[in-house]
Amino acid sequence: MSIKRASGILLHITSLPSAFGIGDLGRTAYHFADFLSLSKQGLWQILPLTPTGFGDSPYQSYSAFAGNTNLISPEKLGEEGLLSQADLTHRPEFNEDRVQFEAVIQFKNDVLAKAYQNFRDAANPHLRAEFEAFCVYAKRWLNDYALFRALLKAHHGAAWNRWPKALALRDEAALVLARKDLHEEIEAQKFYQYLFFKQWFQLKAYCAEKRVKIIGDVPIFVAHNSSDVWASPELFKLKADGSPVVVAGVPPDYFSQDGQLWGNPIYNWEKMRDSDFQWWVERLRETLKLVDMARIDHFRGFAAAWEVPAEDQTARNGKWVDVPGRALFEALHKAFDELPIFAEDLGVITHDVEALRDDFKLPGMKILQFGLGGDANNTYLPHHYPRHAVVYTGTHDNDTVVGWYNSKVQSADDHAKRELQFCLKYLHSTGAEIHWDFIRAALSSVADTAIIQLQDVLGLDGQARMNLPATEEGNWNWRVRASLMTREVSDRLREMTELYSRASW
Repeated sequence: MSIKRASGILLHITSLPSAFGIGDLGRTAYHFADFLSLSKQGLWQILPLTPTGFGDSPYQSYSAFAGNTNLISPEKLGEEGLLSQADLTHRPEFNEDRVQFEAVIQFKNDVLAKAYQNFRDAANPHLRAEFEAFCVYAKRWLNDYALFRALLKAHHGAAWNRWPKALALRDEAALVLARKDLHEEIEAQKFYQYLFFKQWFQLKAYCAEKRVKIIGDVPIFVAHNSSDVWASPELFKLKADGSPVVVAGVPPDYFSQDGQLWGNPIYNWEKMRDSDFQWWVERLRETLKLVDMARIDHFRGFAAAWEVPAEDQTARNGKWVDVPGRALFEALHKAFDELPIFAEDLGVITHDVEALRDDFKLPGMKILQFGLGGDANNTYLPHHYPRHAVVYTGTHDNDTVVGWYNSKVQSADDHAKRELQFCLKYLHSTGAEIHWDFIRAALSSVADTAIIQLQDVLGLDGQARMNLPATEEGNWNWRVRASLMTREVSDRLREMTELYSRASW
């Protein structure tokens, strides 16, 4: 992937302000695109757009292809006559600073069901034609996904391998009967996807008008309880009953002494190779319709995967198993004229991972927090960067810059004190505006692309952290208040962006 020198902001849709408990694809998303444009930011990086499952994590999704319907804007549904004013005003008092997922999901499910009922009863010919066209557009994945969600609802959320055997193992006669019995819910699920994609493409078009490109995120793995695994079990390492043989994770590291046990099933890579990796080709093709470029999560997993026995409670006893990543990326390059992706090459990076990344000319990632907690030889420091790289102050898995700095200041540990001293010396900083010092280091670096978390632009502390790896609760729920995104902040970011030649217009 080759892009011009640019910068942007990392902010997931769920973190946007809104009156409905969660960021959505309504007017505040358009306001944020305006903020990016005024700040001369050409990139908006988001997390996966797919429907969230376990732990409300965007990296544990019910589908690698479907959209997260919690992001649908009720206001825009009202504008189309699919909801009444009463539907929009009679809502819970949501927390402005945190997503209360249980309450939000219940509210969104209720209003979407009303929207579907109104669509069905009103029979608007324009909307009906759009809906039918969408069903044709998305048929490669939509039919399986809608049936999966209808069955999931009918079985009260139980994982698909716990359904009756005929349904779990996709006996055709059982599926025919299920499609008949659950027809209305299947149609509703398809309609919700139509609404998501319609609103998303409208927002994407607006961003393009503002000269803002969207960076998406492709998790390497999918959730076991997903339509992908249920519909294509042969592509995963599963037992005869559909349960995983091994699951994904990473070994003990900086974040956890037990490693991270993600629980996702591991691909049957040899079976995927038989079809020239068609599942991956289709996945990227659909992703790149939604976004302008994409980050490939856990890139080292394309060289080797940390496979953990499915019955284990930690990731300690896993082992590295080779993956045919080179063959996969050769297939992807044959399928696409251009492959606008970059690699999340963090963690245990070996020479084979670096060779895979470099041979396919993929930019890697550099995290300033990792460098400024080290010494002058640390490769995450700007004076070591190649041009072909994406630098971050921190990602969604890191503390905010202010939170990171405060933890060093408050620590009595000698190592933390040395890290703090090196950080301030390297940045020529007093620490008074440590977040702007980090931003300056990122923007002034030679790396072609610089991405700043919005939390760091706003100087927010660790309370605004998005995710703490190896934990299951309290993540993904941070929300920003609109009042924080002031013209003063925008002007300061624009000035620094122009100073370091990252403004593309």
